[in-house]
Amino acid sequence: MEYQEIEDKMQKAVDYLCDELAAIRAGRANPAILNKITVEYYGVQTPLNQIGAISVPEARQILITPWDRSLLGAITKAIQVAEIGVNPINDGNGIRLTFPELNEERRKQIVKEVRSLGEEAKVAIRNVRRDGIDDAKKLKNNNEMTEDELKGAEEKIQKITDKYTNKVETVVADKEKEVMEV
Repeated sequence: MEYQEIEDKMQKAVDYLCDELAAIRAGRANPAILNKITVEYYGVQTPLNQIGAISVPEARQILITPWDRSLLGAITKAIQVAEIGVNPINDGNGIRLTFPELNEERRKQIVKEVRSLGEEAKVAIRNVRRDGIDDAKKLKNNNEMTEDELKGAEEKIQKITDKYTNKVETVVADKEKEVMEV
C-alpha cells in the first residue's frame, strides 16, 4: 500500500486551497490577488509579476511599476478585465490599486466563499481517501492483502485523512479570522 502517494495528493488539495485563499482580499492589500492576472507582452500572455515590480506602500494600496512604461495601458486593461474589485489608477510611472475598507456584509460574503473553498478541499481529500481504500480492497480481492491488513490500511488512510482535514480547517479558520478583523 502506497501511503506516501495518498499523503501527497491530500497535500496538493491543501496547497490548492492556500493558493485560492491567498487571492481573496481581506481588507489589506495583498499582492497575491494579482497572481492570476496576465498581460499581453510582445504577443505572449505574461504574468503581471514578471513584467514589473509589485509593492505595498500602504496597508490598503498596491503599486505596480512596470519595467517597460509602454505596458501601463495593457496592465490597466488586464486589471479591469480581471474584475478584482478595484479600479487601477495610472499615474504615468506606475499603477496604483487602492482597496476600500470592507463593510460587514462583504466580510460575511467573503467568509462564506472561504468556507466553500474549504469544503471543496475536504471533498477532494475524502475522494483521495475513497480511492486509497478502493485500491486496498482491490489488493485484498487479488489475495495480495489479508483481511487484517485491509483493516489496518483503512485505519491508516483514515488517520491521514483526519490529519489533512484538520489542516484545511486550520487554514480556513485563519483566513476567516483575517477577513473578520477590522
